[in-house]
Amino acid sequence: MQRLMGVILPDDKRIDYALTLIFGIGWTTSESILKETRIPVDMRVKDITEEQVKKLSEFIDKNFKIEGDLREERSVNIKRLREIGSYRGMRHSQELPSRGQRTRSNGRTNRGKRRTVGALSKEAWAKLDQNTTTK
Repeated sequence: MQRLMGVILPDDKRIDYALTLIFGIGWTTSESILKETRIPVDMRVKDITEEQVKKLSEFIDKNFKIEGDLREERSVNIKRLREIGSYRGMRHSQELPSRGQRTRSNGRTNRGKRRTVGALSKEAWAKLDQNTTTK
């Protein structure tokens, strides 16, 4: 197993896919990195030499913001939006979708488990019925 930029890459996968396992690198970026470093796209991770790994890590480090740095920048940006009180910042703080998605029928992932508002449970209705019939 090769370790690149703090991420362990699986040996049996192709290098173009393995690079996408690094946070901040997608398919297009992976292809451009391999093109610039002149590493074949169809090569497996187990077949890469130490020299190629070094070339990859130097190129990525010099040209891209990935992993911890990228996560930190994202959190700083969200914190800034919250502090200035923008609409997007408020949506982030309320843990609601912040990019215009509808929430009436979708958005359960961000909004969490359903909570019924204004309705009584069966037990509460049963207690209410008992109280009204005994009086």
